[in-house]
Amino acid sequence: MTRRSAAQVPEGRGHVVAVVVPEPRDAVGPVGREAPGAEIAVVCLRPGGKDGRAALDRALAAAEARGCRVRGGPRVLDADAGNASAALAAELLAIDPERLHTLDPDPVHTGVDEATGVLSYGVPDEHAETAAVVLAAARAHQAATGRPLYVECRRAERVPGPGDDTPARYPVPVNWLSAGFDGRLSAFLPTAAGVVRWHEEVPGGRWRGPELLEGQGLLPGLLVIRDPHGLPHLLALRRTARGDGGADVEVVHAAQYRTGRPPTPWLTLGGPNSAAWRKGREVGFPAAAFDAAGDLHVFVRNFGHSVSHRRRSADGTWTPWQHLSGLRVADELVAVTAEHGGVELYARARDTPAVLRWYPGPGPGGAWSEDRTLPFAARPGTLAAAAEPGAVLFRDARTGRTCFWRPGAPGPYPLDDPAPETGADGPTAVAPGVELAGWGYSVLVGKGADGGCSLGAHPAARPDTGVWWQDVGAPSYGAPAAAVSRTGRLAVATRLPGGRLLVARRDESREDGLVLGGWRPVA
Repeated sequence: MTRRSAAQVPEGRGHVVAVVVPEPRDAVGPVGREAPGAEIAVVCLRPGGKDGRAALDRALAAAEARGCRVRGGPRVLDADAGNASAALAAELLAIDPERLHTLDPDPVHTGVDEATGVLSYGVPDEHAETAAVVLAAARAHQAATGRPLYVECRRAERVPGPGDDTPARYPVPVNWLSAGFDGRLSAFLPTAAGVVRWHEEVPGGRWRGPELLEGQGLLPGLLVIRDPHGLPHLLALRRTARGDGGADVEVVHAAQYRTGRPPTPWLTLGGPNSAAWRKGREVGFPAAAFDAAGDLHVFVRNFGHSVSHRRRSADGTWTPWQHLSGLRVADELVAVTAEHGGVELYARARDTPAVLRWYPGPGPGGAWSEDRTLPFAARPGTLAAAAEPGAVLFRDARTGRTCFWRPGAPGPYPLDDPAPETGADGPTAVAPGVELAGWGYSVLVGKGADGGCSLGAHPAARPDTGVWWQDVGAPSYGAPAAAVSRTGRLAVATRLPGGRLLVARRDESREDGLVLGGWRPVA
């Protein structure tokens, strides 16, 4: 592995993290996930019980021992339900966090009373109520400060895998960097107040941003995909309060057709269960891809934990939501464009690390089929589309190695060394179309075991020949991203603690190697 010095990377603002939960016991998991270097402040709406406070004290002590800084014990809001938002807003101003952890505002049901149809949940009602209050306060805080506030909401149920962790309600965007027709880059990230964007004024020149894109009620998750022309399309979930005290959650879509110009208004796609808001609010986060004809295919996990699909033809006509039968799935779906020109779907199973695949039948409107025989299992939160048609990348559930699989292969291809139980994790982004010494390559970018950005490359369509990895000398909070311009120039972006972005382009003077130029701070 080639290593480069990180000395040229500028320092960012302090990495301050707020954990806002109903009681101290609910903060144990988020505190335990924080990496060294974070500065943690815990806010609780209620004091909770003695056992919960003791468990949090132990978690905070362990966080300090591994290199985190803790801002004292948990702050308990002295507020009733009527003024909790105001009290929380004051705490956030005092803490001034970069990131915020809270719970799931729309938990999934665990049962249905057959006689009354009333839904039951495996978590107390105050979990969702607290999360809704926290999201509103986080939006207000971002509006007041003008700085992006990144929010992570966690579900209550645990998923199989290392650490038996709880899943994120809204996924981290895998490839949030995009190159326009003129070579200018755009970066998109989800925040408490909606999607923020940075863009270059000229290729390789000064950046503008972060700019908050219009869109009320967007939840803190984002999917960025590219159409056949390379233009970025954004998909998200939007939550709207109802007059009866409930909330509608719907899938929304927007597109950027010119770098630096406003994207299209967010178009609602509704959801497969939107006729009944209590069911509709449970919709999973969307996955999407374009087929060779330019049709956009959108998939979500529905109320019954199977998959629903909707398609927009190239002329702008949308089909109704269609239910695809099959096994129950988790909130981890990835859509890919296959060699046959159609779109296929991968999804991690709900109760095991197994991965399922759906593919369409021949001809327009062909019936969907499910494949349950895929010869691999994936760690939660690591499924991503590969550069090769119809293929996926993931981390092996047992070894943690980054792997590649395409339909028809007898097994997955490992692309790196076994990963430790902690460290390297998360999805791997891809950037196809990079030329090295006259040959086409696909570039992979991910977060390494030491928290830095790692870059890999393999010959186009031949990941089985091996990947050459290098540490490119930049830290990365969250998943780094990569983009290739129409002229083939590679750019890589990471996010520094403190909220700033770093971007580096390939050094074009080094035709025989994959070498990045200096890292430049964006914001």
